[in-house]
Amino acid sequence: MSAISTSTLPRISDRRRYADKAMRGLLLAATLIALVPLVLVIYFLLKRGLSSWSGSFFTTDPTGSFFGNPGGIRSAIVGSLEMVALASVIAIPVGIGVALYLTEYGRDHWFANLVRYFVDVMTGVPSIMFGLFIYIVLVLGHVGGTFTAWKGAIALSLLMMPIVVRSAEVVLLLVPGHLREAALALGAPRWRVLTKVVLPTALPGLLTGSLLAIARGMGETAPLLFTVTAAFGLTGNLGAIMNSLPVQIYNDIQSPRTAIVDRAWGAGLTLVLIVLILNVIARAVARRSRMA
Repeated sequence: MSAISTSTLPRISDRRRYADKAMRGLLLAATLIALVPLVLVIYFLLKRGLSSWSGSFFTTDPTGSFFGNPGGIRSAIVGSLEMVALASVIAIPVGIGVALYLTEYGRDHWFANLVRYFVDVMTGVPSIMFGLFIYIVLVLGHVGGTFTAWKGAIALSLLMMPIVVRSAEVVLLLVPGHLREAALALGAPRWRVLTKVVLPTALPGLLTGSLLAIARGMGETAPLLFTVTAAFGLTGNLGAIMNSLPVQIYNDIQSPRTAIVDRAWGAGLTLVLIVLILNVIARAVARRSRMA
């Protein structure tokens, strides 16, 4: 059959052409409006943050002194990494375990649907509520002391866990069913199928979801205000109060001294850069998995 001539196609009316152009213009305008806050945030971060960066900015701790050299953000960077690392150790294995139950065992069972419902609810809970929960249960209960870094890590893990569960469930559902069936047909037990077939196949997607959860936890302030507070010195003791980038920014930006406010801008730029690096790594892993 020969190709249909373009002359036989119905002519598009002028009204439809104008409507199409108008909608395209509205979509372009909406995109530009949405980009304005992002561009302004990046602009002010670069303008105010880069001027405060120096060698001592990343290698010294805050002095806590209103006069003189205010110090850097070394303890805040290390503290954030330590607490997020502990939160990841808690949230990622538990979240992947829950996702394995939902995809491999629970599926459409009423209990699995109930778990999915509560995971969705936890995804929408404000971060301050997780901090308040840990504050009431652990801090006021004097479990292991009052304000400690490990309690802040638990609050962050509660925030990260729903993200890990939902992303891991989606990734595990994408694993072809014939891989499971082939392994079971060869006589492999269910646990070996999961550890040797399902998890390795889904590993790139699991890493992507975990990195996105880590990036979310890295920038949260409210849970740490209720559980950790802040400290100036560098410490590796998770059983004591510890500094962190979000809390450092929150405290510095309220200072009347210009040098301390500038340090908040530099810390904000550092935090955005860390989160950006984590997101770039997550996207690179996801792209590599799609190409594979």
